[in-house]
Amino acid sequence: MNPPFAVQKIGHAVVNVADLEKSKRFYTEVLGFKVSDVYPDRMMPGGMVFLRCNGDHHCLALIGGAPQPGGAAKTLHHLAFELATLDEVFRARDHLKQHGARIVYEGRRRAGCQVSVEFLDPDGHHLELYWGVDQIGYDGRARPEEEWRQTASLEDAVRIAPPGQDTTLHDAALRARLEAGSDRP
Repeated sequence: MNPPFAVQKIGHAVVNVADLEKSKRFYTEVLGFKVSDVYPDRMMPGGMVFLRCNGDHHCLALIGGAPQPGGAAKTLHHLAFELATLDEVFRARDHLKQHGARIVYEGRRRAGCQVSVEFLDPDGHHLELYWGVDQIGYDGRARPEEEWRQTASLEDAVRIAPPGQDTTLHDAALRARLEAGSDRP
């Protein structure tokens, strides 16, 4: 059976780290990643650093506060998979619901401004299907925080877009559902 969407690439990984500053230095100074954004502890317990190695806002993010070495095993926070269109994110959400997947978030997060649906696989791994992650240009600047437009639904992500993000749905049936105020498949 083919799903009504196609994963384009593994978009980013988010890992929990014991020492956020030490890990940030390793990834930037040793591996050459660039910092796109940083969340202080008030936005993400332990703090969070978004790193890039190409034009995507982030391909790796680090969350501080994981147990020290010798404690619990290293953990992956989540894996994200890029979809080609915004329409596919809506179809993915519907498909996941139809197959009983536990959806834990949908809408737009903050830094990166991607529109996504987040869910758990059968083993409880946190996965994300997304579209529209911000691109970082030659100047190295990320979108300012006041433009992020976090939402808690895909419908609101379409209605409340950050500047420059085209959230036009191209599928007529999806557009009609949005206009009717329905979020059901």
